[in-house]
Amino acid sequence: MNTLCHKNFHARVEFDAEDGLFVGHIAGINDVVGFHGESVDALKTAFREAVDDYIETCRKVGKQPERAYSGKLMLRVSPDLHAQAARAAELSGKSLNQWGEDLLRAAVDA
Repeated sequence: MNTLCHKNFHARVEFDAEDGLFVGHIAGINDVVGFHGESVDALKTAFREAVDDYIETCRKVGKQPERAYSGKLMLRVSPDLHAQAARAAELSGKSLNQWGEDLLRAAVDA
């Protein structure tokens, strides 16, 4: 995955072959903030400027720039996988919630 990070904001980047541009959008915010560049350096500069502009705009209008997450995550899985996960959690001495949180944490920290 191609990502950028600036001031704890993250963005996924793709190449648009039709327009010959690198394009990206800031992830994890309520608003849609995009940026683009014709080179890697131009893309990085545009990303930093987009983040800085977004933070400043949020400050001016008096709102928080990042989306607040509730901490609740609902997943739909097959009954068989649900049973296997519940069993694995129980065998490890954890609740299914704690077991799943540990796995998710390990995956995002990898």
